Amino acid sequence: MDLEEISAEMKNSFNGGKTESISWRKSQLQAIINLVVENEEEILHALHTDLGKSPAEAYKDEVALVENAARVAIKCLPKWMAPTGVSLPLVAYKGSASVVAEPLGVVLIFSTWNFPFNLALEPMVGAIAAGNAVVLKPSEMASAISDLLADLIPKYLDNSTVRVVQGGAEESTKLLELKWDKIFFTGSARIGRIIMTAAAKHLTPVTLELGGKCPLIVDRMHANKDLLVTSRRIAFGKWGLSNGQACLAPDYILVQEDFATTLIDYLKKTIKKFYGEDPSKTTDLSRIVNTHHFMRLTKYLQDPSIANTIAYGGSHDEKRLYVQPTILLNPPLTSDLMNEEIFGPLLPVITLKRIEDSIDFINSRSKPLATYLFTNNKALGKRLVNETSSGSLVVNDTGVQFAIDGLPFGGVGESGFGKYHGKYSFDTFSHQKAVLYRGLFPEVSFRYPPWNAFKFSMLHAALRYDYLAAILVYLGLKK
Repeated sequence: MDLEEISAEMKNSFNGGKTESISWRKSQLQAIINLVVENEEEILHALHTDLGKSPAEAYKDEVALVENAARVAIKCLPKWMAPTGVSLPLVAYKGSASVVAEPLGVVLIFSTWNFPFNLALEPMVGAIAAGNAVVLKPSEMASAISDLLADLIPKYLDNSTVRVVQGGAEESTKLLELKWDKIFFTGSARIGRIIMTAAAKHLTPVTLELGGKCPLIVDRMHANKDLLVTSRRIAFGKWGLSNGQACLAPDYILVQEDFATTLIDYLKKTIKKFYGEDPSKTTDLSRIVNTHHFMRLTKYLQDPSIANTIAYGGSHDEKRLYVQPTILLNPPLTSDLMNEEIFGPLLPVITLKRIEDSIDFINSRSKPLATYLFTNNKALGKRLVNETSSGSLVVNDTGVQFAIDGLPFGGVGESGFGKYHGKYSFDTFSHQKAVLYRGLFPEVSFRYPPWNAFKFSMLHAALRYDYLAAILVYLGLKK
């Protein structure tokens, strides 16, 4: 079946009302849970094949989050689907109003390779919960997961409303030529621009989950015992999330210049604690996804202006697609390393005179997907909230916001737009339709022409104040 036929079949199933009922939605969400639970070993193996992820990392960052998202959606669906009442002004008396969430239709989801299982199925949970038919295009760069999803999804989910399309750029281009009711894309800003351009042809709404250079600020007000925890949480967010191949991983650190050496020493100890004296031998560190990205990362390290800033690490092995966790101190701000999203295990540390200068530093660059701040200074935290813009801001931790269903996940500016997770996923794949009911009485003549001074005074009072004021004007009790 070609892509146009798949799209037509999805549209027919949706238009026939198959996806509308809560029973269908719950059955498909339960099917996702069953797929996860019954095939956990195969999923973990595929994630190791694609990215070298350890079972623990793959489970906590991908498998568990999908299962939890589906369970939350099943539990909350009745509440999410219920119309929301809206209060009306007296001018609308007698009437009632509500907001009804209706499915958009047939949606196209592009997932990416760094979290290939989670970023395929978690958006799908939201799309199904909202009552849509779904076409999923997994990343060909994570071929083991792509093959597994193409095999499992038809076995567990309704094949007339949920389909997987495999392939590379050619298939993606063909998909983008078709008309969809929503496109949800996770990936780079470069491809995001291509998605938007294609979507504009059909005025298709899009959600873009992109990336950017996420800053992390460390305030020296931390005592040593706090710095130990801080270094562990930084290491977790940078190297514990797919070895830095994560859109929300810290991309660089900002710290006072008289505190940088102390922080780096703690980070070195933490890396050795997590991954041993020789991280190339650990099974707990994900590998670089392919040769292209390996060469991109090692090119940074081979830049003469960068080489002499390496404070720790820097080794690499192309045969094993291994790049060592690496810390760099004050690489040039004009370098590619400091102007492109790193998406790997390299972590620059930039020193400042005052930690408050970090605000101007961040604001001089594109808005990031996430900003991280480690401090005990509540005033500094409040300034970051009020004076900087990012998709999310996390104080004294890294990455954990992605796992919290009650928080929206998404970017701002060049880090993307739109949001999902929990109820936000449901809303992303829904149209919020305004519904207003009016009775035929009471009826007022001043809303209709022909106009005169009296009607205008009544209309003026009703719209500026309320319907009661118009009645007072009518009775001569108000001018």
